[in-house]
Amino acid sequence: MAEIIPFKAVRPSADKVALVTTRPYDEYSAAELASWLDFNPFSFLHIVNFAYINQEKIDPIRRYQMVATKYSDFKRDGILLQDEKPAMFLYQIKTKKNNFIGILAGTSLQDYQNNVIKKHENTLQYRVENLKDYFNETRFNTEPVLMMYPDCEELQHWMTKKMLDTPLYDFSTTNRERHVVWKIDTEEELNFLKDTFDKFPNLYIADGHHRSATSDLLLKENGERASDNMNYFMSYLICETKIQINEYNRLIHDLNGMESDEFLHILKKDFTVEKVHEYWKPHKKYSFGMYLDGIFYSLTLKNIPDSDNVIEHLDAQILYETILHPLLNIKDLRTDSRITYIPGNKNIVELVNKIDNGEYKVGFILYPSSIEEIKTLADNNLTMPPKSTYIEPKLRNGLIIYEFQ
Repeated sequence: MAEIIPFKAVRPSADKVALVTTRPYDEYSAAELASWLDFNPFSFLHIVNFAYINQEKIDPIRRYQMVATKYSDFKRDGILLQDEKPAMFLYQIKTKKNNFIGILAGTSLQDYQNNVIKKHENTLQYRVENLKDYFNETRFNTEPVLMMYPDCEELQHWMTKKMLDTPLYDFSTTNRERHVVWKIDTEEELNFLKDTFDKFPNLYIADGHHRSATSDLLLKENGERASDNMNYFMSYLICETKIQINEYNRLIHDLNGMESDEFLHILKKDFTVEKVHEYWKPHKKYSFGMYLDGIFYSLTLKNIPDSDNVIEHLDAQILYETILHPLLNIKDLRTDSRITYIPGNKNIVELVNKIDNGEYKVGFILYPSSIEEIKTLADNNLTMPPKSTYIEPKLRNGLIIYEFQ
């Protein structure tokens, strides 16, 4: 039974919301970042920038304290406002290709610890520790965990009806997205949502495993000093049939000392290899696209694994076990400097250009994993290989902020 709660959010004043909210910090190029910081004094980037600048010169704790100070300045100046009454939020994101609708609420760390909230990725302890220090000093989080719930017709009907109300926010962004937010704060509405989610046996983390693990560590380390808010973490709850799962495509610097003809010959042991038309992407499991020496190839696995282990059926794992590790000597998918990744929502031309200009030798295009694969892994306490999925939606920073104090 999944528990969700309303919370007293901090959020931008209505007249500045389009100016305050941002994409995740690491999505900005250096030039974009400099431009936003120079010309938009209301951007949330002015707050989080302190967490990243002069990383070698300033102690991390000091940088995080600077974030907290700038955050307080935004609240003092009325750019960010604290809600007086706990609420949840209905949040719609309309992109060029998708229309996402979900609920922002607090989710329970007790559910997380008891595996009511299921996970499918491992976390890196150093990242969890660093983020925990950040949370400890700043006392806020503005990036919700992306959480999936099962298809529910009654909940979908309620959301459709709620969207007829006047929204709290309705704004567009420079990357041509529209963001609409409705506040949910009546006792009747909140009780309906709480009761609805209480009927779900499980929720599944789609994206945000490090944030949820960090919230858990923060609660444990604060112990009896923990505030009530530390027992929960902010999540964006979306129907499992509505999220967009993209693949991560692979780029490799070299062929591990092999010539292209030799590499193609060896591939034919495990794959049916065929030349195909330009910009080809696989259309089913157990098949891969490959771009090498200006030519696209389709690679179709000859022998599908007969194991019941879902990991052995993941295309990302198959690629690793048949090509990346044994042939190209890529051992650690997280740390090997010879491999890099491009999310599947990017145009395949980007992969082609990086190979054509000599930056990389070969690229592999994967078929996206399914919701069923993710849930099966989570249900069996298994984890996906690194960089298996790029999941959307990606939410705006600085829109709805959850404070731990």
